[in-house]
Amino acid sequence: MRLRLFVLFVVATWLSAWLGTGSALAAEKRVALVIGNSAYKSAPRLTNPVNDATLVGGMFKSAGFDNVDVRLDLNAADMRRALREFAGRTRDAGVAVIYYAGHGIELDGTNYLIPTDAALETDGDVLDETVALDRALFAVEPAKQLRLVILDACRDNPFAKTMKRTVASRAIGRGLAKVEPTSQNTMIAFAAKAGSTASDGDAKNSPFATALVERLPTPGLDLGKAFRFVRDDVLKSTGYKQEPYVYGSLGGDDVSLVPAKPAATGPQASPDDATRRGYELALQAGDRDAWEAFLRAFPSGFYADLAKVQLKKIVAEETRAAAADKARQAEEEKTRLAGERAKKAEQEKAAAAAKAAEDARLAAEKAKQIEEAKAAAAEQRRKDAEATVAKTLADKQAAEKALADKIASDRAAADKQVTEKPQMADGQEKVATVAPTSSQPRLSPAETAKLVQLELRRVGCLADAADGDWNASSQRSLTQFNKYAGTKFDAKQASFDAIDAIKAKSGRVCPLVCEHGFKADGDACVKITCRAGYRVNDDNECEKTRDKRPVATREDAKPRDDERKKSEATPAKPQTTGQIYCNSTMCRPVRQGCRLQLPKAAFTQGHMTEVCD
Repeated sequence: MRLRLFVLFVVATWLSAWLGTGSALAAEKRVALVIGNSAYKSAPRLTNPVNDATLVGGMFKSAGFDNVDVRLDLNAADMRRALREFAGRTRDAGVAVIYYAGHGIELDGTNYLIPTDAALETDGDVLDETVALDRALFAVEPAKQLRLVILDACRDNPFAKTMKRTVASRAIGRGLAKVEPTSQNTMIAFAAKAGSTASDGDAKNSPFATALVERLPTPGLDLGKAFRFVRDDVLKSTGYKQEPYVYGSLGGDDVSLVPAKPAATGPQASPDDATRRGYELALQAGDRDAWEAFLRAFPSGFYADLAKVQLKKIVAEETRAAAADKARQAEEEKTRLAGERAKKAEQEKAAAAAKAAEDARLAAEKAKQIEEAKAAAAEQRRKDAEATVAKTLADKQAAEKALADKIASDRAAADKQVTEKPQMADGQEKVATVAPTSSQPRLSPAETAKLVQLELRRVGCLADAADGDWNASSQRSLTQFNKYAGTKFDAKQASFDAIDAIKAKSGRVCPLVCEHGFKADGDACVKITCRAGYRVNDDNECEKTRDKRPVATREDAKPRDDERKKSEATPAKPQTTGQIYCNSTMCRPVRQGCRLQLPKAAFTQGHMTEVCD
């Protein structure tokens, strides 16, 4: 019964979360095709189109598009196939976007996109070896709400310079020709206006692609206004040499590439609230089925890691219980055989089985204690994490209450000052002139900074504590918010305008950045675990550990050095005959090659003499 209630709760929680956040996206499916051609076989390689396509494709993915297909260096057949497949995906889409970076050409007023295998030796080859822009417009046509084609293809075309004209009057223009879409809610954006060329740029990406990524993903920003911002950015970055242009028009309603996020109308539930409630219910149930059901519903994240620890604890308890039961049965068998006076071999076998079962029971008991300790530590981590979140929320609410109280106090003081009528010296009453009060609350810089820091922490742009010190870390955090939210606040100071803009964001804005050895999983960093024989490399990927070859060390040479020193310290053996020669002053060994000899005169009382041959 507990399991059934838990599963029903998890399913209901998941459905409510999906219906609350995903229904809007389901009603407006967004698809994109991104093509970047750099490696031309019959023309010099272009530096940026592949980089630009990768950048723009990443922007569409970050913007939450349902399907983003990035294709690089396509020949003619592959381009046609990609457009054909994309046309199939746009049939049930609300928004369809095609971005193309590479060479393009205009022939007799018609625009063509040039694949990487095109040679274009004559003007007649254009029809066979390129893809008409009309083919791209045909691919986005089925989309119901917005059809957008973006062309970063106005570069100086080397094919036009070498191409032979079969008809002298045939026009081959500079750049691309003007286009007027016939379908409603269709826009075609050129990197440079008709008849002019675009710059590839000196950086990794073209000025046009850089401006697109900066402006288009702004939530709720109308496309017409977004492309006007793009135009201004490109004009400034190119010294007013390149002017992007948009052909086509939209209706009276604002149409944005990324829908505006709904403004928060009250206390917002954390994305982890549903997970936390499911975890607490599984903790109350406390059995294997409940934890397995929880992990099926929430397979990753902070609470999933805690659930896996709790599940290991239950498995350890089941293993211990099975081992204890087996040990009991083995002991009973041993006692039975002893009572029946069975053969000695059978009793010894039963005794050995009973001992093995008891050892297994003790090992399982120890493993259970270890898993219980881990589970207790995991539960403490959960409580600490939830306490930290609660404290942060309380600090934020206290700061907001202080701000509201101060605003109310300022307004009351201003109203009192306006209603006062000071008496003049001559007895006549005159209304005091009161300077208009500022609409902004009068908080200290530290209080304002703390409010901004609290909001930056909430949207994932600040990791430090909200202490009211507007330091370099806080300035970098506001700069990050500007980058990902499309705002332009002065990062050197905290302002109420920044507070209002950040409050309008209901979820994470800045991407989660994890240290080496960890990866982002939702709103938490989890440790990367590699299987045996593998390690985490510098790119945070698991790679096979290389076997280290044995290297000679000083320890290997130490015994040899000790032996040599010992032999050198031992005194050399004397090179003598073993005889000693003495005279009146000293004694010494007889030298090599010499001998002692008595004097010839036997009656002479003298010492032995040393004779050397």
